Amino acid sequence: MAIEKKSTRSDAWNVFFILLIGMACQEKYAKDGGYVDLFDGQTLNGWKVLEGPSDFQAVDGTIVSTTRLELENGYLCTDGEFDNFILELDVKIDTVLNSGVQIRSHVWQRDTTTDYISAEGKRIPTLWKAGMVWGYQVEVDPSVRAWSGGLYECNNRGWLVTLAGKEEARRAFKPLDWNHMKIEATGSRIKTWINGVAAVDTTDTLSSTGFIGLQFHKAYQEVQSGKTSRWRNIRIHRL
Repeated sequence: MAIEKKSTRSDAWNVFFILLIGMACQEKYAKDGGYVDLFDGQTLNGWKVLEGPSDFQAVDGTIVSTTRLELENGYLCTDGEFDNFILELDVKIDTVLNSGVQIRSHVWQRDTTTDYISAEGKRIPTLWKAGMVWGYQVEVDPSVRAWSGGLYECNNRGWLVTLAGKEEARRAFKPLDWNHMKIEATGSRIKTWINGVAAVDTTDTLSSTGFIGLQFHKAYQEVQSGKTSRWRNIRIHRL
């Protein structure tokens, strides 16, 4: 009988501690406005590299990708998929590079041809190989064009919404510095902000769910080799 009583008391304490942990997690979730971290700051657990052998590492609370001439384009993507959400993160990128944030993205399961839309609006039939990542990409563009926050669709239709004529949004991105990006996807509506400045507000129905990813853009010439893109404070609020 004494053994049974001790076991019951132990079980009660276990339940009590589980409830305490659950309450603490709920309290933290509420304080964070319903956001959860996608990057733990130390490892790449919950992420995987798709398309090409790319260099992604967790370093001092940031995800760092470093270009080398022998590496191809690739993407660091979440294991899970997301449909309606607000995604926030910080990015810092060398000015000779280009990158982007994938949302509601997928992988082509077989070779597929679609019409690619260039920055000039030209439609170009293009073949995409099986295994390539495709989907909405919020542009990270430190060049003089300054289309960071614009909506692109990699390995499919190309430019959906540029920042042409949106001077306030174009000026919002700070080259060689940390920049805060906010992306909201609700139903068919997609909105983006750069450092608090609205960049895109559009609708598109092609993809309603998919993974999130960070683009590794290859070095095409020596001046682009050994350059870094850095990401931190990656968190998401499901809607």
